[in-house]
Parts: sequence; C-alpha cells; structure tokens
Amino acid sequence: MPTAVSQAKERANPNHEEHQYLDLISRIISTGQARPDRTGTGTLALFAPPSLRFSLANSTLPLLTTKRVFLRGVIAELLWFVAGSTDAKLLSEQGVNIWDGNGSKEFLEKVGLGHRREGDLGPVYGFQWRHFGAEYTDADGDYEGKGVDQLKEVIWKIKNNPMDRRIVLSAWNPKDLPLMALPPCHMFCQFFVTLPDPVPEGTVQTHKPKLSCLMYQRSCDLGLGIPFNIASYSLLTHMIALVTDTEPHDFILQMGDAHVYRDHVEPLKTQLEREPREFPKLVWKRSKEEIGDIDGFKLEDFGVEGYKPWGKIEMKMSA
Repeated sequence: MPTAVSQAKERANPNHEEHQYLDLISRIISTGQARPDRTGTGTLALFAPPSLRFSLANSTLPLLTTKRVFLRGVIAELLWFVAGSTDAKLLSEQGVNIWDGNGSKEFLEKVGLGHRREGDLGPVYGFQWRHFGAEYTDADGDYEGKGVDQLKEVIWKIKNNPMDRRIVLSAWNPKDLPLMALPPCHMFCQFFVTLPDPVPEGTVQTHKPKLSCLMYQRSCDLGLGIPFNIASYSLLTHMIALVTDTEPHDFILQMGDAHVYRDHVEPLKTQLEREPREFPKLVWKRSKEEIGDIDGFKLEDFGVEGYKPWGKIEMKMSA
C-alpha cells in the first residue's frame, strides 16, 4: 500500500480534508496492532492518533465522498438524540436500522437487560444530553423536567457566556453505564466561541462569533462509525450555531481506540483508491425564526446541495 507521502504526489487535491481520514485508515491497516474485541470480529488498532479537523465555514458539511454516507440516517439519529429518546424502534419506523442489533431482545438478554422490551436501549446518548442524573425507568417514561438538560445549558452559555471554558456536553455517566445496551462511543464534546475582533467606536460589528466543536470518541470504527460521527457532530454544530446566531467554524475529532475491523480491510482498500470530491453545502429549508429553538428542527429542514459521492461500499456492522 502506498505511504501517505507517495499518495500525496498522486492526489488531484492533496489539501482535501478527507485525506486525513483516508491516511489514518491506511496507517491503521499497515501498522495497527491486531486486537480481539467484544464482537469477536477482531480489529487492527492504534491509540490516540492525531485529531481530524474539518472546516464548517461557508455552510460546508464534511460528508465523506469516497463512499456514500447514509445522510438521512445521520439526521434521524441526531434528532433522536436531541429529543432525548432511547427507543430504537422510533428509528426503525423511519427505516433507520443502525440500532436494531443492540436493541434486539437477544442482545438485551446477552448484556443482562432482558427485562427490557425490545428497542429499549437504556439511558444512552439522548437521555444523558437532556436528563443527566435523572433516574431511568424505561424508554416509555416521562422525564420532563428531570435531570440536567445539558444541551440547553450549552446553548445558554454560548449565548450568554461565550468565553466559558465549561461549554461541555457529556454522554458518559459511569453510574448509568450498566443500564445501557451499549456505553457511549462518542463520549463528550466541548464548544468554543471565537469572538470577532473589536471594531472602532461608532462602527457597527458585521461579523458573528464563530462556533467550533471538539468531540472525543473512545471507540472509533473507522469503516462504518467515523463517517457517521463526523457528519453528526458537524450537523449538531451547524444546528447550535443557527439557534445561537453564531457562524459554524470547525469540527475537531479526537479519537481514543481507532480501529479497523478485520472484515472491513478489503472494502476499505477499495475506498483508499478513490479520490475525494468536494464536500457539499448545508442549506436550511426554514429560517431560524421558523425553527425556533433546538427542539424545533425537523428532518425536512436539512437540505444538502452538491453531494456527489462515489458509490456505496458494503461493510458489515459488528454488534
């Protein structure tokens, strides 16, 4: 396999941000340690590779282009998180089956949660985002006003205290981990607001503050998960920017255990042969006033223009 240096000489656009992702895959396949994993599939892994940084400026959405990413699934899952939902069936009903394996009765019984109904994942991502600290009963419970609404606190701080160093959204709650069908892979993120330079007295400020997001992910499936996660947190940053009247700036992903499943190696080698294409643009179908707050977004609000990826590459999800 070509090294990153030799690849750069052959690239039509060597500065394309997608090459960060492709180069990491190449490095893992070439030098990653063979490791067993909970699924029994086996991985090649590196720990704490350099972070990946993607620009969100000018409405850019870093939706990977060397294979088609299931964008409708990304948006539906993100809105499911924002709603605080923990019921995988609500996604299945929309044709988004990414949580079906972890929500099946067989899987729940295997992890000691067989008393739950099928689809009840426990206090996973959305519950922690919107009700951190609340006592979890089941996916059908009413948690209105219970726990800490971290997402609303993040938005309040960006609006009212943008220099705060504690604008953090955490899905990692050690107390609740035994109740979850799957502990969170993308554990927490921190937002950072870059204020515009001061303008002379008597001059109107025409630049908005810029909003960036750094996300830490403990377990990183490079083949299937990471393209999804990059798109999801980039979209979340765009959403929060819209409701806080800031400009989306950067999304940065820091990984812990970065791995390639053994049965993904050959499909990924095919992907590595493809040249990245231009990232698409995100277009809001409704105005900020029509959407309202973070809970006002709908699936049909998200418009993506100029997405012309290479074809889909089949990879099996390990559960």
